[in-house]
Amino acid sequence: MGKKNSNKKPPENSEFLCYDNRELSWLKFNERVLEEAEDESVPLLERLNFISIFQSNLDEFFMVRVGGLHDTALITPNSRDSRSGMNAAEQLDAILPVVQTLAERRDKAYRKIMHGVRDNGVRLVSFAELTHREREYVRRRFEDDIQPLLFPAIIGKKQLFPFLKNKEVYGFAVLENKSGKRRIAIVPSISPMFPPTIELSGITGGTSVTVVCMEDVILEFFSEIFHEYTVVEKSLIRIVRNADIDEARVYDEELDYRDHMSEVIKMRKKLAPVRLDLSNKLSEPVLNELCSILRLEKRWVFVSGMPLSTEFTKPISELLSGKPQLRYKPRTPQKSPELTDSAIIPQILKKDVLLHYPYESITPFLNMLRQAAEDKNVISIQMTLYRLASHSKVIEALVDAAENGKEVNVLVELKARFDEENNINWSKRLEQAGCRVVYGIDGLKVHSKICLITRRSGKSTQYITQIGTGNYNESTARFYTDLSLMTADNDIGLETAEVFRHILMGETIAETRHLMAAPNCLQNKVIDLIDREAQKAREGKAAYIGLKLNSLTDKKIMDHLIEASQAGVNIEMVVRGICCLKPGIEGFTENIRIVSIVGRLLEHSRIYIFGAEDDRDIYIGSADFMTRNTLKRVEIAAPVYSQKIKSRIMDIFGILMKDTASARLMLPDGSYKRLRAGAENLCAQEYLYDKAYENNK
Repeated sequence: MGKKNSNKKPPENSEFLCYDNRELSWLKFNERVLEEAEDESVPLLERLNFISIFQSNLDEFFMVRVGGLHDTALITPNSRDSRSGMNAAEQLDAILPVVQTLAERRDKAYRKIMHGVRDNGVRLVSFAELTHREREYVRRRFEDDIQPLLFPAIIGKKQLFPFLKNKEVYGFAVLENKSGKRRIAIVPSISPMFPPTIELSGITGGTSVTVVCMEDVILEFFSEIFHEYTVVEKSLIRIVRNADIDEARVYDEELDYRDHMSEVIKMRKKLAPVRLDLSNKLSEPVLNELCSILRLEKRWVFVSGMPLSTEFTKPISELLSGKPQLRYKPRTPQKSPELTDSAIIPQILKKDVLLHYPYESITPFLNMLRQAAEDKNVISIQMTLYRLASHSKVIEALVDAAENGKEVNVLVELKARFDEENNINWSKRLEQAGCRVVYGIDGLKVHSKICLITRRSGKSTQYITQIGTGNYNESTARFYTDLSLMTADNDIGLETAEVFRHILMGETIAETRHLMAAPNCLQNKVIDLIDREAQKAREGKAAYIGLKLNSLTDKKIMDHLIEASQAGVNIEMVVRGICCLKPGIEGFTENIRIVSIVGRLLEHSRIYIFGAEDDRDIYIGSADFMTRNTLKRVEIAAPVYSQKIKSRIMDIFGILMKDTASARLMLPDGSYKRLRAGAENLCAQEYLYDKAYENNK
């Protein structure tokens, strides 16, 4: 049990002492991603991949979070973040220098990685580095295959500045005609029209492969594109647009909900720019004019030291595919030792089973779904779907079930950000097969991961319930760590059926006995369990809380965790991403230890543990401890009743807390430090892979 300090009072003006700002905490998370790109112990091509992940993360951060802050600063400028006390303008001011520093580190990491790529026989070069023979080859390629597909625009009274698509690369130039008049020109989007690179193998001798980025080639030949002008200044440009659109605020009652969401997707593509990336510096007057056209503050302009599109990483990786040492050691999901290859449902009727992705395969769940579609005793299948694979076996099974006469009820969440279009298409496919498809509950996203199979066996009704921490997505199940509980527990089945009944009526369940179910009965149940542990500690009993989350921002929950720490509860947390609670602050959070694990797999599972030794409640679920999850979404967490599975989850959690290879320890000031101690570091992810392989020997 931890040290008690329940009488400690905060110093004056320390309302935010134990809290970190959400946006700055997220940037610290993306810094940990960047650290993987900087880490020379990580295989080279994995480091290149982390550069791409870092940039993709940053784009989404600007589209959603920075875009939202810009809107807030205009609409409600005096509103303040409850955790840090900062208003939107202050948060934007704090974000900018951090992003600038991270961008500089990204460019430095990129240069080091590309030196390593060159040492392995692939040279990604600028046009200026090409030999004469290579330049002539590229020139012919440009004249024959590229220039005929380019339709540049010279801006004037009869040619307005064109709409620039989100995250696509364009050419930008300042031109001067023979009379000295200057004009602005735009070369259409490069990204979707051409391959990201040109390979120059065989053009010159040598053992290495020379590659040049397509965007660099097009920039080089601006003088050919605009041959009647002098190119005074030129750069590639890429804008990132605000994507934080409130679909409820623009709701159109004349459209059905699916058509309405299609319109929302179109609107998002046209929102205001929030960042501009350049390949070259532009003069102050030109940059001022460009920012004026885009209606963007100049401070949100960044000059990149690497290609604006990260698509170049794919052909580079393909060229080095024959060097396995440049990748992580290959790993494949293993069979669950708890299940045989025979029919899955009879096995679940006998015992609860936990699958741990990607160490174990998602195949048993997919087989269970497929077998349920064929099982004459199955009368219905109900599921919530949030994000799906592009070729979804889940959809195939549900379609088969409906075509076999089963009642199939499916909640397809059309507000799954950036997956809306995909989900609209899947919803149409399900409806065509005869499934009943609903799109959620007014004002709430349905983020839960639940599947209920109902069977008739003689005169009795059987429920097979699956509750998971991750999406029903076979692709991400290979690199996201998630837990999937399959149980025939009648109480859980009945309560899950009640959850579905409410969802199908557009309602939320108000009360549960077994499940935690947001928005009405998850946050309050979590707080009750936290308070229970705090009371145990005050009484001198063993008390413990263990949490594994993607993010922690719910201030009400954090307040109770602080109180539990002050009471002496030992609290351990694995929080991969945003964490707004600072640990180790004397008198407040000194009994809280928080680590973040960023490595080859994306830590995605959510585990809630309350209690020490045999007096322990364990839940797995879909919800992070963010207010949006606990109060503004439909989320489900399920209790684990099997003692064997409880022990297994505790083992998993214990290994994660012992990680010294990929884990970073959060410090009282909100910063993180690596825990590496030397050659004998424990990598939890590799350890869990090893155990999965051993279990299949």
